Amino acid sequence: MALATPRVFSGIQPSGELHIGNYLGAIQAWVEIQHRYESFFCVVDYHAITVPYAPPELRTRTHEAAVSLLAAGIDPSVATLFVQSAVPEHTELAWIFNTITPLGELERQTQFKDKAQRQESVAAGLLNYPVLQAADILLYRADSVPVGEDQVQHLELSREIARRWNARFRPDSPYFPEPKALLTPTRRIMGLDGSGKMSKSTGNSVGLLEPPDDIWAKLRPAVTDPKRVRRTDPGTPEVCNIYHLHKAFNSEATVELVAERCRTAGWGCIECKQTLFEGMERTLAPMRARAADIRSRPGHVEEVLGDGAATARRVARETMREVKAVMGLAAEAGLRPHRP
Repeated sequence: MALATPRVFSGIQPSGELHIGNYLGAIQAWVEIQHRYESFFCVVDYHAITVPYAPPELRTRTHEAAVSLLAAGIDPSVATLFVQSAVPEHTELAWIFNTITPLGELERQTQFKDKAQRQESVAAGLLNYPVLQAADILLYRADSVPVGEDQVQHLELSREIARRWNARFRPDSPYFPEPKALLTPTRRIMGLDGSGKMSKSTGNSVGLLEPPDDIWAKLRPAVTDPKRVRRTDPGTPEVCNIYHLHKAFNSEATVELVAERCRTAGWGCIECKQTLFEGMERTLAPMRARAADIRSRPGHVEEVLGDGAATARRVARETMREVKAVMGLAAEAGLRPHRP
């Protein structure tokens, strides 16, 4: 049965300070989507424990991720914001999906192969990561999932798991939708060093809530067109990561001006970066102000996350009640034990 209102689910790991790559690749789209869909946005802390971590740091990062999301514009009056581990049905449904997911499909996942090659000992959680991701989405029977291009393969596995479960247990009346990808409009955000995807762990990112002086200290030495050695050399903006960031933070007219000044050596890279910094500040300064206001209200974040978890659990419990009934498993209330 289709839901009356279109529903989306998306999650973000509390693996470090949220940065502009997270914002441009996902959060910016969430802020717009929340007003058009019934939206469930989740800090996916279970996903974050597939690598070594310190428990106190995880709690802090989870809290700070929520602060950043609220400061970026997620509105808890229209969207459900919660922490994954506060809703145990996520892992319960993931186990069920593990029983119908072929091992070969998991081993073929690109992200698993890439990460496994860099680890001496590969945990089962890394292999099963996309199964939990499927459970995250399908637990809320989401119609659509806003994703970046690097997550499309995982979403296709979620669609396949939905098809497989429906075919086995509800062939005449499919229960789980096959969620569609809502591709976020921004291209993959490269790090300031120009060597790969922006990431807190590699030190090539700009935090959403970083002070302006710290942002400029990172922008000033950032990699630009490698062939532009001298101030008087003409550049090629299309190969410059700073130019692509202009597209995210400045107007079309400013982007055209930047390209023209670069090609004619009318500007040096410092002038280009100063213009980018000004555009970034128009977006990031209001976020810092909202974050300061949020932090000034003790217990506010916990209240938002608690309310969100309560809403999420109501939906999750209903899904699991239906799933268990169809599969012949004990209902949430449990089976009464036999008493002689």
